Amino acid sequence: MAANDTIVLNSILEQKKKQTATSLPDDDYFELFTFEQTLKKYELSYEELISGKIGGGDDGGIDGFFIFINNELIGEDTDIESFKRNSIIEVFLIQSKRSPSFSETAVEHVIATAKDIFNLDKDPSNLKKFYNADLIDRVIIFRQAYLKLALRHPVLKINYIYASKGETREINKKVYNKADMLTETICQYFTGASAFVEFIGARELIDASRLEKSYTLQLKFLETYISRGEDNYVVLSSLKDYYDFITNEYKGNRELRRHLFVSNVRDYQGSNVEVNKDINGTLESDNRLDFWYLNNGITILASKASIVGKTISLDEVQIVNGLQTTNTIYNYLNTKKDGDIRTENRAILIKIIVTNNTEDRDRIIKATNFQTPIPVASLKATEPIQSDIENYFLSKDWFYDRRKNYYKNMGKPVDKIVSILYLAQAVMAILLKEPDIARSRPSSIIKKDNDYKRIFKQSINMEMYLFCAKTTKKIESFISSTVSSKSKPKDD
Repeated sequence: MAANDTIVLNSILEQKKKQTATSLPDDDYFELFTFEQTLKKYELSYEELISGKIGGGDDGGIDGFFIFINNELIGEDTDIESFKRNSIIEVFLIQSKRSPSFSETAVEHVIATAKDIFNLDKDPSNLKKFYNADLIDRVIIFRQAYLKLALRHPVLKINYIYASKGETREINKKVYNKADMLTETICQYFTGASAFVEFIGARELIDASRLEKSYTLQLKFLETYISRGEDNYVVLSSLKDYYDFITNEYKGNRELRRHLFVSNVRDYQGSNVEVNKDINGTLESDNRLDFWYLNNGITILASKASIVGKTISLDEVQIVNGLQTTNTIYNYLNTKKDGDIRTENRAILIKIIVTNNTEDRDRIIKATNFQTPIPVASLKATEPIQSDIENYFLSKDWFYDRRKNYYKNMGKPVDKIVSILYLAQAVMAILLKEPDIARSRPSSIIKKDNDYKRIFKQSINMEMYLFCAKTTKKIESFISSTVSSKSKPKDD
């Protein structure tokens, strides 16, 4: 059984690498693959997955270092001040090896590293003689985020994931003992923190890789629907049925289908924001008024819809308005026992629009999200110039991912997918000759409208956008191959 699992995993790796990452060495692709599988619920793009990679030697036994606050991936220019009290900081330390087993030595290496990186008395600048720049950068980002939120009582969870091609049922007891030592080491530095260890072998990687995102879903509704044709519907759905619609089972828990919100222009603002407090208050209330009386409801885009009885089947589902309501409903029902969820009969109003026209979809997204104040740059993905760039890139067999993970989910090559932020950085560094600005504000470079208009304007030839993207990709590939050639050999 174990031998078969290894053979199947190797086949999956070979096929996926051939499809999406032919330029990556086997070790680097295995790391990227394990990052993607272990962090699947966060819906990270290739760029985000690569950003957490600790490259080269002196990595302290850590191949991937990812930091999330309230499920949002944190970078060096993330505005930590925007997070409220009791935020959840979650850290993932991922060790990825192509070896056929799990070793004590690998865990011991991370224990030694944890004693350095999680001891706040140790100055990161003094650790540079022992660890590489990528690891030090991630440590600094984590420490700054943790210390800035310290007065707001954050919840800290640190996860160590050890992935290999081995068999988890055959892990030696000594390896588990070392894992216990690691959790004890981590927890001694942070009062009230939780530390977790997870071993992932060939079987677990195979199972994770087969968990496909479903964009074709069924929604049960109450009574009779309202429609003026086959391209629009208004339905009332019970809260429990809507909860089933927006969640799936993941590792024994009900998880929100975050990929359904790819086209939504706003992130969840947290439970302490006034509007979400009001929504939650309505849910908690025993008021005789139904929920849909007091809530604006949800807007869903789909490419196809069909109705049988009181169930509507939808293809390519995207929830484009109602993110705050959806998250609040999820948080409310996810704390309830299954029996309590089944008896929740209050309803929510849902508007469903069926269209395959990209321009129409963009207009709907923009229109339905102008009802409350949001940053100007948040709606830029729907602008004509963004669509023009996407179409031009497609004509050259490149993929402009203005809709996050759209081309990743289609299995396009990782080295040909370019996000809005990536292109903005490339143009800022090459065309506008401001590499320092591009480097210092990687994730916030287009949040200011003035910066956005300098980068994305009709007077810039489309060829220049593609040139900047290609050039940046080539430089990154050269640097990566140079670092890999100098790094110590992997444990195979």
